Amino acid sequence: MEKSRFESLEQMADSTAAGLAQAAAASAFSLFRDQQFRRVAGFERLSETEQDRTFNEVVVAYLVLIMLLLEAPDLRVAEEFRSYLRGLQKKIPKAYVEYLREQGVEPRYLPDWEKLITMRYDEFGRDRHDVRAAAMEIESSEKSLTLDSLSNIQMLVPVQAVAIGCHQHIYRGVTDGRDELFKLILEALSKFYVDFRVRIEGRKRSPLTKTRAAVKRMFRRKHKKRK
Repeated sequence: MEKSRFESLEQMADSTAAGLAQAAAASAFSLFRDQQFRRVAGFERLSETEQDRTFNEVVVAYLVLIMLLLEAPDLRVAEEFRSYLRGLQKKIPKAYVEYLREQGVEPRYLPDWEKLITMRYDEFGRDRHDVRAAAMEIESSEKSLTLDSLSNIQMLVPVQAVAIGCHQHIYRGVTDGRDELFKLILEALSKFYVDFRVRIEGRKRSPLTKTRAAVKRMFRRKHKKRK
């Protein structure tokens, strides 16, 4: 975006938040309509209400992933840009609610959406600590931790925490033997996360692409360890 299009940073943040909310909705809908996702999730056995609930959890996962990335401590941006990103992050829930309003969603449902986004953000944010600790344990069990491996772990924490949380909520906490859907969610969120992070940092894609591959290896090792 060109700054000349906006009268203030606040106006630019509002417009950007609206665009990010719509991007989250579009990505969630794409995953939701994916035939493999629907097959693995057993949509033919789900009621319309449960299908809607699944879609809602996927949308919220994308929204929260955006929010966690905007506040990531290892985000490689100029320090003066961080305050703008923090302000942008706070606008995401309201931006999505406004998007729903524009789509014709009844006003009585909108406050619940903002509460759900905030609740999942708080929950997944807390889960980051457990995810980081588990990742470090798995990594250190195979080799000594290095600065590079610690950096990769830190970079992957948001997408892992959100994927785990989304998977758990879709299955209402009963996730044993349901790893196939988790892998699909993780892959979709990872791609979104990498693409978005590249745009923010303005970096070449290759280092982040490697970390996206690393997250799948890490959880394969974690799954084997459970057996």
